Amino acid sequence: MEEIPVKVAVRIRPLLSKEVLHNHQVCVRLVPNTQQIIIGKDRVFTFDFVFGKNSTQEEVYTVCIKPLLVSLTEGYNATVFAYGQTGSGKTYTIGGGHVASVAEDEKGIIPRAIQELFQHISENHNIDFHVKVSYIEVYKEELRDLLELETSVKELHIREDEKGNTGRISALKFDVVGFSCVLKLFLPSLEIAYSLLILEES
Repeated sequence: MEEIPVKVAVRIRPLLSKEVLHNHQVCVRLVPNTQQIIIGKDRVFTFDFVFGKNSTQEEVYTVCIKPLLVSLTEGYNATVFAYGQTGSGKTYTIGGGHVASVAEDEKGIIPRAIQELFQHISENHNIDFHVKVSYIEVYKEELRDLLELETSVKELHIREDEKGNTGRISALKFDVVGFSCVLKLFLPSLEIAYSLLILEES
């Protein structure tokens, strides 16, 4: 596989009910048949992918994440992160809300990727896969281990080793053997994130 540079996708969310109630206006528009958006009256920005307010979780996953998962199973590294201000839709896109009860079409990137990864593993018995997970949040330039919620913000540092590989120091890592195993680990932190999302919307 050839080296792929960083790609940036923008997803525009619909107005929240409270925003509609307060007559807020949409300030971002899509330029039809392009990967561009217009902010305000005339500020145009171009991205690798642009998803409008009616885009689906499946569409975002298929276009942006699925190719990375294929590369991952071929032995390459892949990184995906969501960036945006509070209430911009990161939690929804990444997790899809309350994971235990969310409808299939509302599942976000994490549950879709995990499901597809273990599906791939089950179909390739001749290849030895070993899967470990960690779950880290970067907020206001601080790192937080989301698999160790009972602790206060623990000192986590990102370092490079002697080979130039980036590694996380002191974050919990768990061996996992299937989708349900990962879900049990992630569920508490995803539920908290979803609860915070509900509070933001109310």
